[in-house]
Amino acid sequence: MSDQKEYTLYNDTVMDHFMNPRNMGDLPEADGVGEVGAAACGDIMKISLKIRDGKIEDARFKTFGCGSAIASSSMATELIKGRTIDEIKNFSNQEVVDALGGLPPVKIHCSVLAEEALKAAIEDYEKKNAAVAK
Repeated sequence: MSDQKEYTLYNDTVMDHFMNPRNMGDLPEADGVGEVGAAACGDIMKISLKIRDGKIEDARFKTFGCGSAIASSSMATELIKGRTIDEIKNFSNQEVVDALGGLPPVKIHCSVLAEEALKAAIEDYEKKNAAVAK
């Protein structure tokens, strides 16, 4: 019998973020929350952000989906901590894919969901702050 790794779609980094996700859960009193996806397609991703002085101080996620979706959420929240809002606006799913060491082509959409959830959380933050500024 051959080594089991030979048959898996996922590399060690993806498996590590799936089996040991970082930053899972909600952030109480989050400054911005983005939720994307649809139950019909099977993946729903929610990212909550704490923002201080224009930088991401903390990030948490809740994901309903496959291992790639969970790993993508976990990696995305790790990658954005300490970055500015403007840097997040330019954040790309490719950064998640690269940091994970790749995803199977049929699972790239999971990294796209992470990008979309992050950008939705920033939009939410900006809407809340625009309302406060008025």
